[in-house]
Amino acid sequence: MGFRCGIVGLPNVGKSTLFNALTRAAAPAENYPFCTIEPNVGIVKVPDSRLQVIAAIVKPKVVIPTVIEFVDIAGLVAGASRGEGLGNRFLAHIREVDAIVHMVRAFTDTDIAHVSDRIDPIADVATIETELALADLETLERAIERSRKAAKIGDKEQLRLLELFERARQALDDGSGVRGLLEDRDTATALQPLCLLTAKPVLFVVNVAEEDLAGNAQVDTLCGHAAKTQAEFVVVSAAIEQEISDLEPGERAAFLQDLGLAESGLNRVIQAGYRLLGLQTFFTTRSEEVRAWTVPVGTVASQAAGQIHTDFERGFIRAEAIAYDDFVHYGGEQGAREAGRGRLEGKDYVLSDGDIMHFRFNV
Repeated sequence: MGFRCGIVGLPNVGKSTLFNALTRAAAPAENYPFCTIEPNVGIVKVPDSRLQVIAAIVKPKVVIPTVIEFVDIAGLVAGASRGEGLGNRFLAHIREVDAIVHMVRAFTDTDIAHVSDRIDPIADVATIETELALADLETLERAIERSRKAAKIGDKEQLRLLELFERARQALDDGSGVRGLLEDRDTATALQPLCLLTAKPVLFVVNVAEEDLAGNAQVDTLCGHAAKTQAEFVVVSAAIEQEISDLEPGERAAFLQDLGLAESGLNRVIQAGYRLLGLQTFFTTRSEEVRAWTVPVGTVASQAAGQIHTDFERGFIRAEAIAYDDFVHYGGEQGAREAGRGRLEGKDYVLSDGDIMHFRFNV
């Protein structure tokens, strides 16, 4: 199962620099708008210290982390919903991702042009949010028209959808947004096929100068906006993150220490993206391999087994589960079992984050 976060924002806010640091894929990062046209895609390891702890106990030949996908989408501009700046193509790329990483510029650099010739993060956020909302209004208008025609000939399901679509349109019109409507399962199911841009969860990544990593007035204002919109929020210096990613692994800890940072901003971005998508990790251990797997929170044992192989889900018999803390405390699978900390679970067992799982199946 793949999970994709799309990095969006105005041109020249640092999206491609962040993407390069995340993936070390050398995506172009030039000082002019629309440098990125086709989206760059990178698979990024999810940092999780638990994986190395488990590996130290099991001593496998191979350690495989779980991953998340980041997509570097070209910069949007005012008028993108009407096709400005190749906007229609870029908006289509955003529809394909599961979550939006909205990068906002809060640094001043005369060598890097700003598309609006001024540094105003809140105005930049408003520009992007307005374009996404306008694109969604157009999508909803088309859906409303289709449902209205079908409802006129007696289609009761389309009449129900018409009411839901009109409610979503009103939410966009009055500025409350559609995300609040998604708490109702029927509404969420009805809106899902429309791939509304404003329905996607959002992570704000604020790109600051090194001296502002501890925050500034602009960062505080953006943090308040993120809280109001129930979005995740991370402050980074994309230029510093690029430097860190170019270092050898053994040099990175010392560099971070010199900067007074406990961990890289990239790690926080990845972890925030993981939380944003409502994901969690379980582990499998064998003598030759320790591996992390990604599943949504609330996943049951049979579904988790299916992430490994469809046969595991189809022929599911039972699962053996050990909590991560018990696995570590008792020195591994055998010790945990001897202490009575191993559990036999059925297909409807809801996984907890960090569970070490072993699946029994028969096909």
